[in-house]
Amino acid sequence: MRLRRPVLAATLIAFASPCFGEASAPIPVNNPPAQQTALIDLLALMSGHCKTLKVAGRAYACKTVAYAHGDKGRVNFAVAVDDPSDENHVVSFSGENGKRADDNSYELPIDRMLLNSKNRPRIDGLPVPAEQASTGLCRQTGNFAARKVNDVTCTATDSEGRRYELLFVSDGRPVSVRRIRQSSPSIQDPFK
Repeated sequence: MRLRRPVLAATLIAFASPCFGEASAPIPVNNPPAQQTALIDLLALMSGHCKTLKVAGRAYACKTVAYAHGDKGRVNFAVAVDDPSDENHVVSFSGENGKRADDNSYELPIDRMLLNSKNRPRIDGLPVPAEQASTGLCRQTGNFAARKVNDVTCTATDSEGRRYELLFVSDGRPVSVRRIRQSSPSIQDPFK
């Protein structure tokens, strides 16, 4: 069990997987790949379940949800999809310039979806996600510093008109927060 968490964390950091149900088909993307220069400096793994996870209109279940903060300020809510036909299926809602409205709420504007599957090209053995330009918003209630998250909701629509939805509800267990390296804060926090 101790080995499973680091393996899952590495998979989520690489954004290596998305969903559950019938066999999944890759979602075609038409955007050029962005440069992958940012490194993850903070990772928070949340336990609970997805009440809703829709990828391009298809419903799935999820294994876990993680918050990953990059050292250049990009944030991803990565969802490991419970997909029996693809253990590398991950969908990430990705954006920058997140804001805290108060100590227990955080909003992240979404500007791209990161889509990963077993069919994606690999670098150092890990699948590299396809990036799809998108617009949307994620909201998280709870506080990582207190190791408590209540829920995460995300909605996004990509440039092809496909919709992505997430409603993740915590089971109440403490969030596992790992600071991987020190970096400058990127959250706009009116309470500092």
